[in-house]
Amino acid sequence: MDFDKRDIRPMLIGVEQPAFDDEDYIYEWKMDGVRCLVYVDEHKAVLQNKRGLLLNRKFPELKDIGKQVKHRCILDGELYIFKDGINDFFEVQKRTLTSDPFKIRLHASKYPATFTAFDILYDKDQFLVDLPLMKRKQHLSKIIKENERINISRYIEKDGIRLFDLAKQHGLEGIVAKRKESKYHMDKRTKEWIKCKNLLDDDFVITGYILKEKGVVSLVMAQYDHQHLTYMGHVSMGVSLSYLQTHSKKSEDCPFDIYPEGNENAIWIKPFLVGTVKFMEYTKQGGLRQPVFKGFRDDKLPEECMKKAQ
Repeated sequence: MDFDKRDIRPMLIGVEQPAFDDEDYIYEWKMDGVRCLVYVDEHKAVLQNKRGLLLNRKFPELKDIGKQVKHRCILDGELYIFKDGINDFFEVQKRTLTSDPFKIRLHASKYPATFTAFDILYDKDQFLVDLPLMKRKQHLSKIIKENERINISRYIEKDGIRLFDLAKQHGLEGIVAKRKESKYHMDKRTKEWIKCKNLLDDDFVITGYILKEKGVVSLVMAQYDHQHLTYMGHVSMGVSLSYLQTHSKKSEDCPFDIYPEGNENAIWIKPFLVGTVKFMEYTKQGGLRQPVFKGFRDDKLPEECMKKAQ
């Protein structure tokens, strides 16, 4: 491990299950944004997503958050945008996909982003990853002077079901349960962090699209089942066709072993793009009920979009 290389990959949630109560766990809100590591040195902050891509140019309103941090450290947390009083993943996604500096500044002034730190990996001159979570939380609580652009995640102990019920009442994504004694395992999924979701969403590989009436574009979704792409249905896209055409490459071949019925007019593309879809529930056939396209994401590889057991 080396602070200066900035090559750390964050620890990931390894389990999803219904909310529960347990005195050995703490419970936090699950924010609907992008995972972000922040390297602070001499009050300058470098922001990276979980694939190591720099985010500073995309979120200029966060350029001074390092001044709110007392000394050299590595923070782990979530970068998100509030719009109309709720987390808006689409606004985050729109920003990450924008390259025009003027448009970025315009979005930043209208819908500024916030970073919430929920963990600390390095403090002053030492890595803290082998300390239990609650010890790391103690370090975190002492290092940040909060303002509207940076803050520290709040948590409760034991009462996970109560916090989850509050998440449902306010239409939030859900909560995350973390075992108090858990160490920080970089670049690994761990069962010591548990996701309890109110609203279902998942990530899919975009393998093609169908042009429909009135300019509607239907995306063809897939997930990996071991090494094979599995067809997962369609979702109507809420962003422009020009973006899709610019950032994809056409393919002559259907990517599935068995040609899926109803896709005779599909325009197939190379399976490079990943998109997030919100939906009510899985159908008995393994599809999605009432899917809504949330947006593309560049912080996840297609091979990470794995089909879940129903």
